[in-house]
Amino acid sequence: MADYDSTAETLRHIHRVRDHLNTVIAALLERGRVHDASKFSTVEKPILDTIYPKLRGLSYGTPPYVELVKEAWPGLQHHYKHNTHHPEHYEEGIAGMDLFDLVEMFCDWKAASERNPADGVKIDHNARIYKIAPQLAEILKNTIARWPEGK
Repeated sequence: MADYDSTAETLRHIHRVRDHLNTVIAALLERGRVHDASKFSTVEKPILDTIYPKLRGLSYGTPPYVELVKEAWPGLQHHYKHNTHHPEHYEEGIAGMDLFDLVEMFCDWKAASERNPADGVKIDHNARIYKIAPQLAEILKNTIARWPEGK
């Protein structure tokens, strides 16, 4: 029988992991609270008032969708400048992001895909546009596949 009992050390580790997870949860909750607040600005809201009705039924990434993006470009530039969960916010794109940005971006993509549920989240399309490394693209696909039902 061993003289050392690892129980206390294991419990300390478990509690520290829990503390770190709670820190991440708090940061993500705060991001959820302020997500896309710039869309109510005098720069973005008038453009969105024009664009959103035109988005209905459009498939993400199609030529008509791309035309709407061009029409909304002044508002989008402002939006990207003020929201770090968009790869366009960073000169390095995705590589400039942190894990908090990445999680918010993924949730943003998931919510945006609900405008046209038949599309789903187009990870392969976004991977091409944003030069997402294959390993990260697979992680994002795995996340979609394992998304809790009904959420």
